[in-house]
Amino acid sequence: MSLENLNDLFEQELKDIYNGESQIIKALPKLARAAQDADLRAAFEDHLEETKVHKQRIEQIFDMLGLPAKGKTCEGMKGIIEEGDEVLDEAGESVMDAALIGAAQRVEHYEIASYGCARTYARALGHEEAADLLQETLDEEKAADVKLTELAMTCANRTAKAADDDEPEEVGTKAKTASKPPARAARRRDRAEATR
Repeated sequence: MSLENLNDLFEQELKDIYNGESQIIKALPKLARAAQDADLRAAFEDHLEETKVHKQRIEQIFDMLGLPAKGKTCEGMKGIIEEGDEVLDEAGESVMDAALIGAAQRVEHYEIASYGCARTYARALGHEEAADLLQETLDEEKAADVKLTELAMTCANRTAKAADDDEPEEVGTKAKTASKPPARAARRRDRAEATR
């Protein structure tokens, strides 16, 4: 489909979002299963239900516009989800939740951008009811992003940091501490000076 005008761009954006939501519906259960923290798991499960409603809203908009409810492969979302799958394969248990939140927030930020554009196009074209539905979803996507940030700050990042603190010091850290004189050597030096 060539994009000749704003209406074409709006329709393309809706198709992209619709497919993106379908991809997210498939991906969220895997994120929920991988989550270590119960609150994070619940957040993914809740957002899955919310995402199904988001997809239904896009179907409503297609219906309002007299268009068939069908998507066009959203390559951006596909890439973000594939990157999230890599995280699942590579992340260790102690950093899994932090990595999952990062992957989920990339999805949220992409959706926030997509819904913001679609809402703006709808308003410019005079599709106020569609714009209101898109705004409703946009607000929910922003709220999901805030929730993920809160979960990162309250549990996931702390857990990952605690795992780092438990690991032995790396060479760079040893070099810093080695430049300070050991306490025993300092005491010997002080005794030697005192006996002079």
